[in-house]
Amino acid sequence: MITINLKGKRVLVTGGSKGIGAEIGRKMAACGADVFINYNSNEQSAKELAAELSRSFGVKTGIAGADVSKIEQVKEMFQKMDGEIGGIDVLVNNAGTESIQHVLDMAEDEWDRVLNVNLKGPFLCAKEAGKRMETNGGGVIINISSIHDVVPRKGLAHYCAAKAGLKMLSKCLSLELAESNVRVVSIAPGAISTEMNRDEIAKFGKEKFEQWIPQGRIGNVSDVAHTVAFMASELGDYINGSDIYIDGAYMNNTIQYDPRPPRMNKSE
Repeated sequence: MITINLKGKRVLVTGGSKGIGAEIGRKMAACGADVFINYNSNEQSAKELAAELSRSFGVKTGIAGADVSKIEQVKEMFQKMDGEIGGIDVLVNNAGTESIQHVLDMAEDEWDRVLNVNLKGPFLCAKEAGKRMETNGGGVIINISSIHDVVPRKGLAHYCAAKAGLKMLSKCLSLELAESNVRVVSIAPGAISTEMNRDEIAKFGKEKFEQWIPQGRIGNVSDVAHTVAFMASELGDYINGSDIYIDGAYMNNTIQYDPRPPRMNKSE
């Protein structure tokens, strides 16, 4: 039986207070890592998760509120992590956001908001992490992307463009940071059930989704977390610059979606 050992590793999970990020934090802690949790607005959830990880696994934890698209907040977050758990070995760029809008109705500030969180944020965090990793003998940067880094979807032009950019950013980082013994990979989930989207999936029709996915089921957060832990460990030591899709072969099928959103005002 293969055991993933992350004891002594210091891990930052952005957007780590809930959903996929929270499960990644749990898995990392279960493998022995100290976990630092970034949140944007849900401080209470971050505190509760940190307490849970410390209690259940006996690891060091910390939290920091920060908008990852703001450089000063990112720098303060990393400084806080340096002080509380002593540095960083693994960065998981998980923070993300989206909205469903027809491209012709999309305001410039909404385009900027989604691109800034999903693409600029990982860039800023990777810079701060990479500077520390190159002086500490190496590390791992894991960018949580989406199958929509290659699969277009109606209503998500800004999100898809950001994730496509993140895919290429990961590859460029892998080239530039390899000489510092820093590995960079992109992990791209498909349809994953979380607290946030569970009701929406049920309303739309869970059975319909499962018929579309060749493996016959919607993914769960542990599917992603297990892969992240493997990639963060020595077991993934020669995997660098790769894109790993976790989707039950969904993107290899003819992906179907409800036709949304409708055009709101054709006169504008």
